[in-house]
Amino acid sequence: MTKITTKTTSIGTWRPAGDLPNTEDGAFSQALRQLDHPLYAVDVDGRPGVARDGSAILGNQESSSANGYPLLGWSPPLPLESLGDPGFKKDHGLRLAYVCGAMANGITSVEMVEAAARAGMIGFFGAGGLSIAQIEAAIDRLSSSLGELPYGFNLIHSPNDMTLEQQTVDLYLAKGIRLVSASAYLDLTTPLVQYRVQGIHQNAQGEIVCPNRIIAKVSREEVARKFFAPPPEKHLQRLQNQGIITSEQAALALRIPMAQDLTAEADSGGHTDNRPALCLFPTMLALRDEMARQYDYTIPLRVGLAGGIATPQSAAAAFAMGAAYILTGSVNQSCQEADTSPLVKKMLAKARQADIIMAPAADMFEMGVKVQVLKRGTMFSMRGARLYDIYRTYDRFEDVPEDQRKLVEGSFLKCSFDQEWRNTRTFFLERDPSQVDRAEKDPKHKMALVFRSYLGRASLWAKSGVADRAIDYQIWCGPAMGAFNEWVRGSFLEAPENRKTVTVAKNLLYGAAVLLRLSSLKSQGFSLDEGDFRIEPMSGEELDRMAGGIS
Repeated sequence: MTKITTKTTSIGTWRPAGDLPNTEDGAFSQALRQLDHPLYAVDVDGRPGVARDGSAILGNQESSSANGYPLLGWSPPLPLESLGDPGFKKDHGLRLAYVCGAMANGITSVEMVEAAARAGMIGFFGAGGLSIAQIEAAIDRLSSSLGELPYGFNLIHSPNDMTLEQQTVDLYLAKGIRLVSASAYLDLTTPLVQYRVQGIHQNAQGEIVCPNRIIAKVSREEVARKFFAPPPEKHLQRLQNQGIITSEQAALALRIPMAQDLTAEADSGGHTDNRPALCLFPTMLALRDEMARQYDYTIPLRVGLAGGIATPQSAAAAFAMGAAYILTGSVNQSCQEADTSPLVKKMLAKARQADIIMAPAADMFEMGVKVQVLKRGTMFSMRGARLYDIYRTYDRFEDVPEDQRKLVEGSFLKCSFDQEWRNTRTFFLERDPSQVDRAEKDPKHKMALVFRSYLGRASLWAKSGVADRAIDYQIWCGPAMGAFNEWVRGSFLEAPENRKTVTVAKNLLYGAAVLLRLSSLKSQGFSLDEGDFRIEPMSGEELDRMAGGIS
């Protein structure tokens, strides 16, 4: 039952336009859930009542009148479109401040990007780990199917394959991709700067126009500082020397940030620093304000939040802290549109928050960088850690003790080291021949390439659902997955076959809006039974009805 325990004075008068206030149990809960209507809390002869229409006069301390009631509090309508930063939504052509983050190997698929775009959100195709031909095919499909609807592509830092990073940038520029999500960067690179500044110019009004936008995804303050700053002069000079930009364009580039929008990535799946959102996000907001003052930009800098967002409570907390938008990743991987195997989706749907662990990253193996993966049902993390220990300890595979060599060849590689090197060599002769040249002179580098081959293919085995490799699956996953599973337990979203990207997104946004309205009432002195406000997942039709028909 809803109770008022601390509210003793009115803030004005409410007058009905039709229906009288509802004083039944559950009336507050029902009214809060109708997002497209205001909520007026009134005193009806000492009992709490609630109304969704009529008119209110704030500041009028009349306790009663012939057709009025003391107004104790109110909450304005809060449609899903009102969440987040209006400028972010306008600049990117969105109705909802919701981003489907890029999951590599195309796991954030063209189908997921299409679904997000048609619902007024934005998705980033997971281009990381794919060939140029595969990325180009995705570009052609999305440009044909979505037209002017918003979408973007991932640009992942490739420190061991800068040729691929440059080729990806060249493709995006040639195909007119105007928005990328930059991820896993520890420092800015010339290809990334080229993407940002190519085509920069001034319009007739003297305003700087930069056709290509970057949404940076970072978890470190020092990296965020680089994205909120203008492009480094050393990269601009290099591009100018190559004839890619002019001196005038280089001068204009010094007046814009590398990224206007930045996603603070807290504890997440894949590449992560495991930072707590409650500490990371305020730090990024303070940095945003510092950098805006330092460079006196003519455009506002914005910060969104990712990592751990998987329930209405976490989504509401993100918006309450001031997030321009929220970004989800792990929870989308268990949705039907994700391009991964049904077995992986079932494994993810069973995950708890403790069922995750850090493991060596294939793309930054030699640097000791780790990614967060699913632990339950797979031995990938332990096997990856063993390979990294061997690489760090020995200079060549032949120096590894025999029992460990047999374990690697028999259980991990399932072939001899030499056979695996031949396969790896063939791959790199096509992708980056310089790696082969280096490996044939440096046996430690050869060992690294072979071990990276296992780590990289482990994610492909998971995506393809290779049955005899299930124990080796690399499944990127953060604690959000466990939180989401706990929230949807017992609902229709518990089964992975019922999980659709847009349905999940709207449920999170809807629940956040209800909880934010509830928080507003509580701040006005109401003590409300929290049990009345548990947000149960709803179908798309129910969501549209309660949220005002946003489809």
